[in-house]
Amino acid sequence: MSVLSKSKLGPLARREQRLALGLLLPTVLIVFAIVLFPLLATFWISFKPVTLADLRPPEIFVRERTRGLKNIQAAGDSFRLEYRLRNSSQTEWVRQVVLEDTLPSGLEITDLDSRCKLAGRELRCELGDWEPAQNEKLRFQAQVAEGWLIEREDPGKTQPTITGESSNKLLSSNFTLENFSDVFVMREFEAILLVTFAYTVLGTLGAIVVGLFAAQLLNLSFPGRMIFRGLFLFPYVAPVIAMAFTWLVLLDPNSGALNALLLQMGAIETPINFFGIRWTEVELFGLNLPIPLALLMVIAFEVWRYFPLSFLFILARMQSVPQDMFEAAEMDGATPFQKFRELWLPQLAGILAVLFLLRFIWTFNKFDDIFLLTGGAAGTRTLTVSVYEQAFAINNLGAGCAVAVVISLLLGLFALAYFRSLPAEEGL
Repeated sequence: MSVLSKSKLGPLARREQRLALGLLLPTVLIVFAIVLFPLLATFWISFKPVTLADLRPPEIFVRERTRGLKNIQAAGDSFRLEYRLRNSSQTEWVRQVVLEDTLPSGLEITDLDSRCKLAGRELRCELGDWEPAQNEKLRFQAQVAEGWLIEREDPGKTQPTITGESSNKLLSSNFTLENFSDVFVMREFEAILLVTFAYTVLGTLGAIVVGLFAAQLLNLSFPGRMIFRGLFLFPYVAPVIAMAFTWLVLLDPNSGALNALLLQMGAIETPINFFGIRWTEVELFGLNLPIPLALLMVIAFEVWRYFPLSFLFILARMQSVPQDMFEAAEMDGATPFQKFRELWLPQLAGILAVLFLLRFIWTFNKFDDIFLLTGGAAGTRTLTVSVYEQAFAINNLGAGCAVAVVISLLLGLFALAYFRSLPAEEGL
């Protein structure tokens, strides 16, 4: 009977599975396209010698002007019709360029260029192949007839059209490895890589540790606990530009509140430019230790802004843990540290591992925080800032995409190492 039931339910279960996959397929394809297409486009451009200007295919710009037309009083008076043309590309040809325009009724061209033909009111000029950055003026002598004096229609009312054939560098078969060589020979590339990992690791661990401490604190029962939980979320939900501006104002060396407070306390003799000093020396145990001040301040901002996310995850996990074991441990005389090490950490290990993975990837790709605070100056330049500088500051789009590909490869290697280091689940 059981075998018969399974045989009857088998096809039904398979049909339900196919239906579920069919309903899910559009969503999967959309997400796949959204994620995969930009990644493939970035990978493709990283092997192309292109700049920002190459994103638009070469074209011929044209502007029409008349000289002397407004001063015409009688039929037969002459004026000059001009077309100013320019190849928009500095490196690419535009071939078989053709200019077409419709002249107003009552205007007659008396001096026609040899490359142009006039059929009634239709003007057509075959201008041939244009080299990069070529510009030219087409000038025609024209006169007005009696009918034009009534309407006085402006020739610029009808816009001329330009056609031509051009190649797009993005779709060409020209590939290069110079973009990647430019990345690896980039000035201070090793320092940028070190800053990126220092910023990512310290920012990730700091956000998790502070979030763990906050979760432990707000997991206790005390009056006003819900209010404090809401306040702890403020750094994460507030706009990043507002938070960055607030930090810049508070830590400003000239008018910042922190510098004023430290000066009044006698802790410092001169104001400190927290976001503008690459290295400074701090005396510790009789030793003058150099520290990267601007980088540490950017990391502090990262920790302060994103610890609420860790706090939420950890607090939710804490509230789902049964309290019986903690009560038993307390009766056995366990200290708070022993309870945290022996009971809390095993319960929180899974969520801490997930948080570390997510925060590492998000922090490694973080751009806006550093750009708003320092712009990548004073030793805070990371790989993501280098993407912006290569692609937009120095107009090398291919090199910028090459840096983005390097970031993707590094994150892929990290994710692979992370998942391989996880213990295998039972039954797998």
